[in-house]
Amino acid sequence: MLEFLINPKIITLIIFILTYLGLIFFPKKRLVFAGAGAILIIIFGIINFSEIFSVIDWNILLMIFGTSGLVILFSESKMPAFLGEKLIEKAPNFQWAIVFLSLLSGFISAFLENVSTLLILAPVALSIAKKLKVSPVPLLITIAISSNLQGAATLIGDPTSIMLGSYANLNFLEFFFLNGKPGIFFAVEIGALASALIIYFLFRKEKQPIKTDEFTKVTDFFPTILILLMILSLICVSFIKEKPSLTNGLICLIFFVIGIIRDLIVKKDFSFNKILKNLNCETLALLFFIFIIIGAVVKVGIVSDIASILVSLGKGKIFLLYSIIVWGSVLASAFIDNIPYVATMLPVISSLTAKLGISPYLFYFGLLSGATLGGNITPIGASTNITALNILKKEGYTVSFKEFAKYSVPLTLAAVTSGYLFIWFVWS
Repeated sequence: MLEFLINPKIITLIIFILTYLGLIFFPKKRLVFAGAGAILIIIFGIINFSEIFSVIDWNILLMIFGTSGLVILFSESKMPAFLGEKLIEKAPNFQWAIVFLSLLSGFISAFLENVSTLLILAPVALSIAKKLKVSPVPLLITIAISSNLQGAATLIGDPTSIMLGSYANLNFLEFFFLNGKPGIFFAVEIGALASALIIYFLFRKEKQPIKTDEFTKVTDFFPTILILLMILSLICVSFIKEKPSLTNGLICLIFFVIGIIRDLIVKKDFSFNKILKNLNCETLALLFFIFIIIGAVVKVGIVSDIASILVSLGKGKIFLLYSIIVWGSVLASAFIDNIPYVATMLPVISSLTAKLGISPYLFYFGLLSGATLGGNITPIGASTNITALNILKKEGYTVSFKEFAKYSVPLTLAAVTSGYLFIWFVWS
């Protein structure tokens, strides 16, 4: 019995399960549970101090840090609000304004972090609601969901996309076209169009005209230029096959540093505390700890065991395995954060496809679409949803699970189903 308990695989599995239970049932303390799990992994010697550096994907952390920082500068420039107002100006009524805002939210989140996208567009949505004297609840919910829907479209749109790109060694352009086939970008966009049709139907009675009297004045075009140059740089280096592993992360970091230096020179009241306060530091710390735990799970062979179980469940039938991965990811991400989930499943899929002797991209793309879109179903399934409800609470609106599900369930099912079918027919 003692030998069983001190078995490294058993110890790692217990720590892994307890950590995940903490993430599920205590989402506000997820950093505490992830940190405790990582420390226990080190204390029990599953991962040695000398191995910590190698199991952490520093490229992912640098990319998230750099892009999050640029988003803060971009948001302060007022450019996103200006774009939103210009788009609404073209809307004939409130129904189309919601559709346009949702599409804009999705487009921005394909290149910027989802929570940042919501924070950028929330003031625009609240302003519209106040002008028309209507509830801002459906507006903010649809914007939040739409930002989550398209986060997986590009390499830099979501932490999970960054994780997949780094793990599978995919460059920026390969999210669009890979091995001569349409990439996950098109699956996500088809899902976005399907969800836009649902939004149009849900708000079919909202025909109030909208008049935009004043436009937000853009205070600084430099952050917009930096973001465009960062995206262009990521595209250019994607053509370099043998490049250092930290290339993409350093590019994002360098452009953020340029933005900081420029603000220090131009704005005398620049505050580092403001940057640190708005940076997604919790996500960075969470990933740091999760990488250590996943490193241990891989090292002791649990990932290979999970892959073997999936093979036996699927009985070698690729479509059944693909369906399990997609819809299992939707279900899992509806209740737990998709970052640790994707971090866990990437090595599982790598091992699974190796056992089956097939290309991993069908399952990679299925995982990313299911895990990214599935978080929309519940209010706690994605950080963007939680943020949207917090904003509404400050405005005096309490959103029930039923009211949230009224919008989240049809939008998510439309997006997931269309993407699920597209990925299968293209990549099977």
